[in-house]
Amino acid sequence: MEHIKLTEQKISEHYFIPDKACTSYGKEGCCWRISPELGEGHYWIYYHKDLFTINVHDFFFHDDIVLTFDCPECISVSKYDSISGEELTPYRHLQSGIIKTFIGGGVYKCLMHKNIPIKAIGIEILPAYYDHYLEEQYPAETIGLKDAFTYIDQTDNFPEMARLLTQVQSYRGDGISAKLFYEGKVSEAISLVLERHKKALEIEKTPLSKQDRDALIVVAAFINDHYSSDISLEQLSHIACMSISKLKSTFKRMYGTSITEFIQARRMGQAEHLLAATDLTIGQVAQSVGYMSASRFSVLFKKSSGLLPLEFRKISKK
Repeated sequence: MEHIKLTEQKISEHYFIPDKACTSYGKEGCCWRISPELGEGHYWIYYHKDLFTINVHDFFFHDDIVLTFDCPECISVSKYDSISGEELTPYRHLQSGIIKTFIGGGVYKCLMHKNIPIKAIGIEILPAYYDHYLEEQYPAETIGLKDAFTYIDQTDNFPEMARLLTQVQSYRGDGISAKLFYEGKVSEAISLVLERHKKALEIEKTPLSKQDRDALIVVAAFINDHYSSDISLEQLSHIACMSISKLKSTFKRMYGTSITEFIQARRMGQAEHLLAATDLTIGQVAQSVGYMSASRFSVLFKKSSGLLPLEFRKISKK
């Protein structure tokens, strides 16, 4: 497994190569092709001064690879259509079909699995936009913008944002119409995040108590140890000493995901390992991670990775 530390200089000089012949994306951006030694595919970037970027990723690596990024200050929101890997700082399974946000500044480290396409669309908002332009225009309304983006992270229930990012990904205009389109979509994305966070704060006016937080940590640890078993909400509510309704709402507040989604993410991470590293049948893999129905497992696996289990196994073992 190779370990690559990506910087802007390395991107431009070695790992990614400018590809002016690429016409698959918006005409106003810059297209890069991944070095043939590392993988196949492209990523496309549209820069709007020092305010924001639009990013489209569509490539894969030939081998498992650890990437380390020195991340500049930024706020981003992305949608993955296909992904297989783990964030390592802190550890978290990457999955498709969700809206993911990221707050830059510091080192970001991730493991990407070989041959699995990384297909994503993202908007990256830079400090000149949120620390200067937005604060000058809307000084009161944009306080807590980073908190709002952090709250959104890892949700699969944000259809408005999914539609917006899909529209951006599909757009092929150029000239001033493209510039105005991208500016408008960035403003719309920020407004969607702020509005969603505002509604959440109205519901969550009181912070979680230390007792509740400690109980939820125990619940999460129990799930991590017993994810392949048939875990019921009744069982978890007894462990947490909470009612089921309170457990569901407080778990969502603390971990940003439902209990069902948390269990599924743990199961799919293990399923990816079994598909790539063993010769177990799909049915056996399904049962190993807690699903009696191979068809149900296949549906959920495709939602998580963007690929059916057999497709994932075929390209992960190349």
